[in-house]
Amino acid sequence: MRMIFGVVLLIGIALAGFAVHMTQTYVNEQKDALRLAQANKTPTVPTVGVFVANKKLSYGDELLLKDIVVAQWPQNALPEGIFTSVEELFPKDKTGKRYVMRATEKFEAILAVKITEPGKEVGLQSRLEEGQSAFTIKVDVSSGVSGFLRPGDSVDVYWTGKVQGSDNRNQRTVTRLIENAVKIIAIDQSSNEEIQTSSIARTVTVAVTKLQGASLTQAQSTGRLNLSLVGQGDTNVAGLIEVDQKQLLGIEDAQPVAQQPTKKVCTIRMRKGGETVNMPIPCAEGS
Repeated sequence: MRMIFGVVLLIGIALAGFAVHMTQTYVNEQKDALRLAQANKTPTVPTVGVFVANKKLSYGDELLLKDIVVAQWPQNALPEGIFTSVEELFPKDKTGKRYVMRATEKFEAILAVKITEPGKEVGLQSRLEEGQSAFTIKVDVSSGVSGFLRPGDSVDVYWTGKVQGSDNRNQRTVTRLIENAVKIIAIDQSSNEEIQTSSIARTVTVAVTKLQGASLTQAQSTGRLNLSLVGQGDTNVAGLIEVDQKQLLGIEDAQPVAQQPTKKVCTIRMRKGGETVNMPIPCAEGS
């Protein structure tokens, strides 16, 4: 009897274990099916192979093939100036090394604006666009924004000097905005944008056209130039801005007082006793 009971118990345990196994298998199959269904619902984003830095690149570093790798970037979010092939990055028809002009972090895309053209050294020429030249402005602690300027910043240039008045005799001192949002390409003798500490600059070099260079030369020789830092993303183009001392203090020019017409008086000389006096008489018409 005990043997039969033991056999029945073993069969029951085996059936229970088999049921548990079947249940677990069914649950796992359902989970796999759910994951597959969710994966099929996820849209596929097209990607493009883009060259990125495999380490941090600093200003002045030579760009080498060993410093870059290919990473997949979403096709609908590609930055401007990327490189997708070795031929684009190191063209065979342009020989020479390429150098880093702006710091690039690890896994950051290699962009055309951050490296020099093949064969060009890191310097001012690499920062000038076609038709531009470099112009240097003398500054001090007040006119140079207290040393907070960096290469790559944009500044407005204000001129303060004396101009002739409307009567060509009296001079007045005015301050006028003469150049709007010119780009700084060097501070003193450095074009490195990675300057970490603030220092009082003596010169600021900007990229300007020939006409702008002539205007700044004339302005610098006839008055004082001050720089004003332009905010990032500010695309407003200022019109004529000029202030003189009277406008600053709210002083208005005195208006000329209108002269009252004088009444004509007619007299006649008469002798009265031993004296000669002027006696008023009505004036004749037309006199």
